[in-house]
Amino acid sequence: MIRRMTVGIDLVAYKERVGLGAEPQPDLASLRAIMMAHVTSVPFENLDVLLGRPILLDPASLEHKLVHRRHGGYCFEQNGLLLLVLQQIGFDVTPMAGRVRVGVPRGVVTPRTHLFLKVRIDGVEWLADVGVGGMSLASPIRFEVGMEQPTPHEQRRIVYEEGRHYHQAWLGEEWGDVYEFAGDEMPEIDRETGNWWTSTSPKAKFKQNLMVALARPDGTRYGIFNDRFTHRRGPELLSEVVIADTEHLYHLLLQYFGLTGDSPDQLVACFGLGG
Repeated sequence: MIRRMTVGIDLVAYKERVGLGAEPQPDLASLRAIMMAHVTSVPFENLDVLLGRPILLDPASLEHKLVHRRHGGYCFEQNGLLLLVLQQIGFDVTPMAGRVRVGVPRGVVTPRTHLFLKVRIDGVEWLADVGVGGMSLASPIRFEVGMEQPTPHEQRRIVYEEGRHYHQAWLGEEWGDVYEFAGDEMPEIDRETGNWWTSTSPKAKFKQNLMVALARPDGTRYGIFNDRFTHRRGPELLSEVVIADTEHLYHLLLQYFGLTGDSPDQLVACFGLGG
C-alpha cells in the first residue's frame, strides 16, 4: 500500500477557476460536477513543454500554474491537481498508471506515462481522467468491464483483453482504445520520472507536436493539433481552420482556450510542428 499525504490546495481559488458554485462533498454528484467544471475550464495543453519551460508537479506549482496563472497542462498536471483537490475534499482516490493508445495499434508498446485516477465511492470504483487531451472525461465512468456508459461527450467502456484493461471511446463506427492499464498505482516517484521523460525527451510526442484541447458544456470539443484548429462533436468534424501564423495561433489560444501570457513572438517554437 502506498503511503499518501494530503497537501492543502486553495479550494476557494480552485472553485472560482473552474466555475464550481456548490460546496463539493465526497460523493458521486460532486465528482461529476467537479469533472465537468474542470474539463470545460482548464485546457489540456503542452505549450510550456515546447517552450522549454520545466514542468513541476509539486502542489504549489500545480496550483500556481493551473489555478492562479489560469494556464493548462497535460495529464501529470491536470490529474495531479485533481488528485489533490479530491483528497482535500475527502474522496478515496488512487493515482493509477496507464499507456496512452489513441491512434496507436496494440502491437506498438507506448510509454507507461499516463496518470489517471480511481475514485471509490460507497464501495463502487470509478475512473476519473481530466488529462487525456481531446478524450478527457467530463464525468466519471464506472470501473466495470463491458458496461457501455454515456458521458456528456463520447460513449465509453472498459474492456479486459490480452491480460490488461482498455479504456475505450465510441468513435462513430467502432470502439477505439484511449489507454490501457494493468491496475497498479502510480506513486509520486513514478509520476516524477514519467513527467521528466514526457517533457524533455526528443522522442516524446509532447516535444514533437502542439496539442491543445478543451471540452465544451454542449458536448463539443475545441482542439489544436500542430497547424489545425478544430471543433468536433464526437467523431464529427464541425469545422476546421488552418492556423496561418503565430499571430493567428495567439488569438485562437486566447479566444477559445482562455490562454494568455505568451506573445506571438514567444509562440514561434509552438508553430508549424508535425511536418
